[in-house]
Amino acid sequence: MSLASLLETWGDANVLAAGGAIIGLVFGFAAQRTRFCARAAVLECCEGQAGERLSVWLLAFGACLMGVQILVALGWLQPSVSRFIAQPGSISGAVLGGLCFGAGMILTRGCASRLLVLSANGNLRALLSGLVFAVTVQATIGGWLAPLRSTLSQLWPVDGGASRDLLVLSGMGSVGGLILSTLVFVVGLAFFMRHHAGRWALGLGATVTGLTIAMGWGLTQAVAGASFEPVAVQSLSFSGPSAEWLMRVLSTANAASWGFDTGVLPGAFVGSLIGALLGRDFKFEGFKTENKLGHYLSGAILMGFGAVLAGGCTVGAGMTGGAIFALTAWLTLIGIWIGAGMAWRLSKGMGWVV
Repeated sequence: MSLASLLETWGDANVLAAGGAIIGLVFGFAAQRTRFCARAAVLECCEGQAGERLSVWLLAFGACLMGVQILVALGWLQPSVSRFIAQPGSISGAVLGGLCFGAGMILTRGCASRLLVLSANGNLRALLSGLVFAVTVQATIGGWLAPLRSTLSQLWPVDGGASRDLLVLSGMGSVGGLILSTLVFVVGLAFFMRHHAGRWALGLGATVTGLTIAMGWGLTQAVAGASFEPVAVQSLSFSGPSAEWLMRVLSTANAASWGFDTGVLPGAFVGSLIGALLGRDFKFEGFKTENKLGHYLSGAILMGFGAVLAGGCTVGAGMTGGAIFALTAWLTLIGIWIGAGMAWRLSKGMGWVV
């Protein structure tokens, strides 16, 4: 059955939601089995022990970049129509939001996607932090924190179009993007093999984790091209969908309409749960005496505010937006790593458990 037939039979929203659920399931399973975690990668760098966790993240990131740029080279993706490039953005929002998100990621012991994976594995600390994260995201979008977010975003706005496209600004173009992304993947693969020689299953899992970003971009672009209705071209993100599902649970009347984001969150949760059950990793975990509740809650608030201010999380901006070389997405990713490093140094200085 062709995509056009599916859209005609089931409607754009249902096809996008189903596709998002399938891609989310693959991401959740692969991320759980590989222990994919940006926070762990940052900590290895901060502690001067860059190795196992960083290699998994770097390989996934390289696969993400190369997969998306292959779609662009084949003409199956038009990055210029995505919100990361087409719409106006904010340099200040990307930098400050990234710093907030990175600091929160250290305190909460995981980014947005990692909290979802851990929640599906029975980690009640991650579940509580995820709920606070979702509430903060909604408050930042249209609640009490919205004025502060708007003020910070207006400190340094940037127009949409070429001003947000690094490949245009640098003059590299799509060919340069493909070459650079391939180089990142090769470096990531070499680094992975150095620390995980012979662990082909782990390498495949990390690669699949990154390629789910390309799957999301490809699916939404294909639906946008076949549909008679306007369809947002996008890929995986975990900040917006968290708030969307929070509102759907609290009040279906105020929930957003179905779409790609609707399927991503439950799909990733189920995928991670399956991975945990198959790997016998599922177990209920609460707060331990050496961990402080305040760290988790304040970290979740910082992450929620930072994600909306920056336009995404480590996956939603750093990987999804970074893969199409959006300026603000790369600034967000850099800000996340710097913010996480600063929070790590502060935590060490204060004697906190990191």
